[in-house]
Amino acid sequence: QVQLVESGGGLVQAGGSLRLSCVVSGTEFSFDIMGWHRQAPGKQRELVASIMSNGDTNYADSVKGRFIISSDNAENTMYLEMNSLKPEDTAVYYCNAKRIFRSWWGLGTQVTVSS
Repeated sequence: QVQLVESGGGLVQAGGSLRLSCVVSGTEFSFDIMGWHRQAPGKQRELVASIMSNGDTNYADSVKGRFIISSDNAENTMYLEMNSLKPEDTAVYYCNAKRIFRSWWGLGTQVTVSS
């Protein structure tokens, strides 16, 4: 059974940093695309950052220059380095992994940024 488990969330002051991790188990760590999404209360889930199998990355405009997505195949782990955090970054952050016709989600980790 494929599992994605996020960790690293928490409470941080504005301007601070956090690093989220997403550990994948139950399958080979080989996906067409992986990404971090977030959902704030009362809002739709949105894509924050993604990384393709060739290493290409993509970021939402709201996080460009502040967040960095990466992956470590040896550790079966995807990361999201979040810097210069803002209160509007407060949300539940979910990792996602996709292959053709298949998609998996983690249960999420809460990130709260206080002003």
